[in-house]
Amino acid sequence: MDFISGEVLYVNKPLNWTSFTLVRRLRNKLCRKLGIKKLKVGHAGTLDPLATGVMIICTGKKTKLIESFQYQTKEYIATVKLGETTPSFDLETEVDAVYPTEHITKELVEQTLLTFIGEIAQIPPTYSACKVDGKRAYEFAREGQEVELKPKTLVIDEIELLDYTFPEIKIRVVCSKGTYIRALARDIGVALSSGGHLTALERTRIGEVTLDQCIDGAQIEEFVEALCLDC
Repeated sequence: MDFISGEVLYVNKPLNWTSFTLVRRLRNKLCRKLGIKKLKVGHAGTLDPLATGVMIICTGKKTKLIESFQYQTKEYIATVKLGETTPSFDLETEVDAVYPTEHITKELVEQTLLTFIGEIAQIPPTYSACKVDGKRAYEFAREGQEVELKPKTLVIDEIELLDYTFPEIKIRVVCSKGTYIRALARDIGVALSSGGHLTALERTRIGEVTLDQCIDGAQIEEFVEALCLDC
């Protein structure tokens, strides 16, 4: 494999790792393995620390392919807890409000999910990397400052209820670039006249790249060490 000229790797990001951590570990290990000081390495699509799943990582000249990968359709399996909200819309922050759930049924959830299919306007989470006046939104949020984010247009191609174990639901979502599944969890809660936040998230596909094609991110350094780069 020629990582300097460029390679594309499919990696399953581990839980609690940032996307940057995965890229940094791969870059550092490759540089040591190759005996070089610098190597261009980038990824196509950030995953939150509390999410796992498919990440496409490009090196060298193949980093030019990153934008094309970013625009490919993505698939997620998400677990949403109904009746509660958190400021980050996931488990990064503590529950800040509790809502009624007595009226929610499996049938109501299934009907509600259908209303999200197609083109929708979604307000990104405040705890996100969206920029406001040159500063990341999550920086404002962590400083306790309010910030107004504008809705973004995106497309939900498919959304399916996989499991109903109240108060949690597990859904499969196929969507366009720029979709925040945490924000979708929030919006599903609102649409059910309740609350909702994400408790688990796995990206299972980017374009045609699926989880079964991925290297275990927790073993990325061992993977590089075992490579025969001169073969």
